[in-house]
Amino acid sequence: MRIDIITVLPELLKSPFEASILKRSIEKGLVEVHFHNLRDYTDKSYNQIDDYQFGGGAGMVMMIEPIDKCISKLKAERAYDDVIYMTPDGSTLNQKMANTLSLSKNIIILCGHYKGVDQRVRDTLITKEISIGDYVLSGGELGAAVLCDTIIRLIPGVLNNETSALTDTFQDNLLAPPVYTRPAEYKGLKVPEILLNGNFPKIEKWREDQAYERTKQLRPDLLDND
Repeated sequence: MRIDIITVLPELLKSPFEASILKRSIEKGLVEVHFHNLRDYTDKSYNQIDDYQFGGGAGMVMMIEPIDKCISKLKAERAYDDVIYMTPDGSTLNQKMANTLSLSKNIIILCGHYKGVDQRVRDTLITKEISIGDYVLSGGELGAAVLCDTIIRLIPGVLNNETSALTDTFQDNLLAPPVYTRPAEYKGLKVPEILLNGNFPKIEKWREDQAYERTKQLRPDLLDND
């Protein structure tokens, strides 16, 4: 998979990809992540990429021209499955969406800033608009990093145990069951006996039941979406 991220702050984005699972996935050649500074695609003085709103109002708007130039250059080099815009009013990111995007070959992610982008960008260049929650950040970079993390960890070979991702919270619209590790008893707190008896069919059934009960108690809305 190749991910191209268009941003006005590439330095803000790089660190998440320089550690842990994301770093290893890049080193293994399982994913390529490229950062594109939008200011490299403007011919305005002072590398300007934003301007005042038509009709007045507070806040600057990212101009269409540099965004179009950058996306057009990338599209001339390869085909893309999606051009994604990170925006608070997009569709809220969920596990199903991440699962689908992890099957992509190439995607572009545009990080919003200021008051957002010229609407013509959204109307003509963007194929998906994604939000990571009902709140506003200073820019789309942190959201882009979150999106990349959710996608990349699902690519085969990224995790040492590929079945781990399949049992994560929100897979199958259920929260993950409780997990335990050694010691089996700590200060009188014991691990459920069923996890220690080696009967794996019963253990899996217990985990399924626990996942359902936790979801019913903590996130009943997920069950309504079945």
